[in-house]
Amino acid sequence: MADYKHLKVYFDGGSRGNPGPSAIGAVIYDNTGNRVGELSEYIGKYTNNVAEYIALEKVLEYIEKLGVREIILLTDSTLVHNQVKKLWKIKDKKILDIYLRLAEKLSKYEKVDLRLIPREENREADKLVNNALDSRELKYEGESSISFGEIED
Repeated sequence: MADYKHLKVYFDGGSRGNPGPSAIGAVIYDNTGNRVGELSEYIGKYTNNVAEYIALEKVLEYIEKLGVREIILLTDSTLVHNQVKKLWKIKDKKILDIYLRLAEKLSKYEKVDLRLIPREENREADKLVNNALDSRELKYEGESSISFGEIED
Protein backbone atom coordinates (compact mmCIF):
# COMPACT_ATOMS: atom_id res chain seq x y z
CA MET A 1 0.00 0.00 0.00
CA ALA A 2 1.43 3.36 -1.03
CA ASP A 3 1.75 6.14 1.51
CA TYR A 4 -0.17 9.09 0.07
CA LYS A 5 -0.54 12.35 1.96
CA HIS A 6 -3.85 12.85 0.17
CA LEU A 7 -5.59 11.93 -3.06
CA LYS A 8 -7.20 14.28 -5.55
CA VAL A 9 -10.10 12.70 -7.43
CA TYR A 10 -11.99 14.06 -10.42
CA PHE A 11 -15.26 12.15 -10.84
CA ASP A 12 -18.27 12.20 -13.12
CA GLY A 13 -21.40 10.22 -13.87
CA GLY A 14 -23.65 10.47 -16.86
CA SER A 15 -26.53 8.93 -18.73
CA ARG A 16 -27.73 8.96 -22.30
CA GLY A 17 -31.39 9.58 -21.74
CA ASN A 18 -32.86 10.44 -18.36
CA PRO A 19 -33.08 7.67 -17.31
CA GLY A 20 -30.94 5.83 -19.80
CA PRO A 21 -27.73 3.85 -20.17
CA SER A 22 -25.34 5.25 -17.54
CA ALA A 23 -21.67 5.14 -16.65
CA ILE A 24 -19.14 6.59 -14.26
CA GLY A 25 -15.62 7.88 -14.70
CA ALA A 26 -12.92 9.07 -12.34
CA VAL A 27 -9.26 9.98 -12.38
CA ILE A 28 -7.19 9.72 -9.19
CA TYR A 29 -3.98 11.63 -8.50
CA ASP A 30 -1.62 11.49 -5.52
CA ASN A 31 -0.41 14.57 -3.66
CA THR A 32 2.53 14.98 -6.07
CA GLY A 33 0.25 15.05 -9.13
CA ASN A 34 0.99 11.50 -10.32
CA ARG A 35 -1.97 9.62 -11.76
CA VAL A 36 -2.51 6.58 -9.54
CA GLY A 37 -5.76 5.19 -10.92
CA GLU A 38 -8.88 5.61 -12.96
CA LEU A 39 -12.41 4.23 -13.14
CA SER A 40 -14.55 3.81 -16.23
CA GLU A 41 -17.59 1.59 -15.83
CA TYR A 42 -21.04 1.05 -17.30
CA ILE A 43 -23.49 0.94 -14.37
CA GLY A 44 -26.92 0.22 -15.92
CA LYS A 45 -29.98 2.39 -16.52
CA TYR A 46 -30.24 5.42 -14.24
CA THR A 47 -30.95 9.13 -14.26
CA ASN A 48 -28.01 11.46 -14.70
CA ASN A 49 -28.24 12.59 -11.05
CA VAL A 50 -28.17 9.03 -9.72
CA ALA A 51 -25.18 8.26 -12.00
CA GLU A 52 -23.31 11.22 -10.47
CA TYR A 53 -23.92 9.83 -6.97
CA ILE A 54 -22.93 6.29 -7.99
CA ALA A 55 -19.70 7.75 -9.42
CA LEU A 56 -18.82 9.17 -6.00
CA GLU A 57 -19.74 5.90 -4.30
CA LYS A 58 -17.52 3.88 -6.69
CA VAL A 59 -14.66 6.34 -6.12
CA LEU A 60 -14.90 5.87 -2.36
CA GLU A 61 -14.94 2.07 -2.75
CA TYR A 62 -11.83 2.27 -4.93
CA ILE A 63 -9.78 4.64 -2.75
CA GLU A 64 -10.61 3.00 0.58
CA LYS A 65 -8.19 0.23 -0.45
CA LEU A 66 -5.40 2.82 -0.76
CA GLY A 67 -5.43 3.66 2.95
CA VAL A 68 -5.41 7.44 2.53
CA ARG A 69 -6.82 9.69 5.28
CA GLU A 70 -7.37 12.92 3.33
CA ILE A 71 -9.19 13.34 0.01
CA ILE A 72 -10.00 16.13 -2.38
CA LEU A 73 -13.08 15.30 -4.46
CA LEU A 74 -13.78 17.36 -7.58
CA THR A 75 -17.15 17.32 -9.35
CA ASP A 76 -18.95 19.40 -11.92
CA SER A 77 -22.31 18.33 -10.46
CA THR A 78 -23.88 21.22 -8.56
CA LEU A 79 -26.51 18.79 -7.24
CA VAL A 80 -23.99 16.34 -5.73
CA HIS A 81 -21.84 19.16 -4.37
CA ASN A 82 -24.69 21.04 -2.71
CA GLN A 83 -26.52 17.99 -1.37
CA VAL A 84 -23.44 16.26 0.05
CA LYS A 85 -22.40 19.55 1.69
CA LYS A 86 -25.96 19.79 3.10
CA LEU A 87 -26.70 23.06 1.30
CA TRP A 88 -29.67 21.48 -0.52
CA LYS A 89 -32.18 18.93 0.70
CA ILE A 90 -32.35 15.48 -0.86
CA LYS A 91 -35.87 14.70 -2.05
CA ASP A 92 -35.19 11.66 -4.26
CA LYS A 93 -35.40 8.34 -2.34
CA LYS A 94 -32.82 6.54 -4.51
CA ILE A 95 -30.34 9.41 -4.07
CA LEU A 96 -31.03 9.53 -0.33
CA ASP A 97 -30.19 5.82 -0.03
CA ILE A 98 -26.87 6.37 -1.83
CA TYR A 99 -26.17 9.53 0.19
CA LEU A 100 -26.57 7.66 3.48
CA ARG A 101 -23.98 5.09 2.36
CA LEU A 102 -21.69 7.90 1.20
CA ALA A 103 -22.00 9.79 4.47
CA GLU A 104 -20.84 6.72 6.37
CA LYS A 105 -17.85 6.22 4.05
CA LEU A 106 -16.90 9.91 4.10
CA SER A 107 -16.98 10.02 7.91
CA LYS A 108 -14.01 7.63 8.01
CA TYR A 109 -11.66 10.26 6.52
CA GLU A 110 -9.78 12.84 8.58
CA LYS A 111 -10.32 15.48 5.90
CA VAL A 112 -12.72 15.60 2.96
CA ASP A 113 -12.59 18.57 0.62
CA LEU A 114 -15.48 18.44 -1.88
CA ARG A 115 -15.07 21.06 -4.60
CA LEU A 116 -17.38 22.19 -7.39
CA ILE A 117 -15.41 22.73 -10.59
CA PRO A 118 -16.36 23.87 -14.11
CA ARG A 119 -17.15 21.09 -16.61
CA GLU A 120 -14.05 22.02 -18.63
CA GLU A 121 -11.85 21.02 -15.67
CA ASN A 122 -13.53 17.61 -15.48
CA ARG A 123 -12.87 16.53 -19.08
CA GLU A 124 -10.82 13.44 -18.22
CA ALA A 125 -13.53 11.94 -16.00
CA ASP A 126 -16.21 12.87 -18.54
CA LYS A 127 -14.22 11.14 -21.29
CA LEU A 128 -14.07 7.96 -19.18
CA VAL A 129 -17.87 8.09 -18.75
CA ASN A 130 -18.32 8.36 -22.52
CA ASN A 131 -15.77 5.60 -23.20
CA ALA A 132 -17.74 3.24 -20.94
CA LEU A 133 -21.01 4.17 -22.64
CA ASP A 134 -19.52 3.85 -26.14
CA SER A 135 -18.05 0.41 -25.42
CA ARG A 136 -21.39 -0.73 -23.92
CA GLU A 137 -23.25 0.34 -27.06
CA LEU A 138 -20.99 -1.86 -29.19
CA LYS A 139 -22.03 -4.99 -27.29
CA TYR A 140 -25.28 -6.85 -27.83
CA GLU A 141 -26.95 -7.32 -24.46
CA GLY A 142 -30.19 -8.96 -25.55
CA GLU A 143 -32.09 -5.70 -25.98
CA SER A 144 -33.71 -4.69 -29.25
CA SER A 145 -35.67 -1.70 -30.40
CA ILE A 146 -36.58 -3.43 -33.66
CA SER A 147 -40.16 -4.58 -34.01
CA PHE A 148 -41.02 -7.48 -36.26
CA GLY A 149 -44.35 -7.71 -38.00
CA GLU A 150 -45.87 -9.36 -40.98
CA ILE A 151 -46.12 -7.44 -44.22
CA GLU A 152 -49.11 -8.03 -46.40
CA ASP A 153 -48.35 -8.51 -50.11
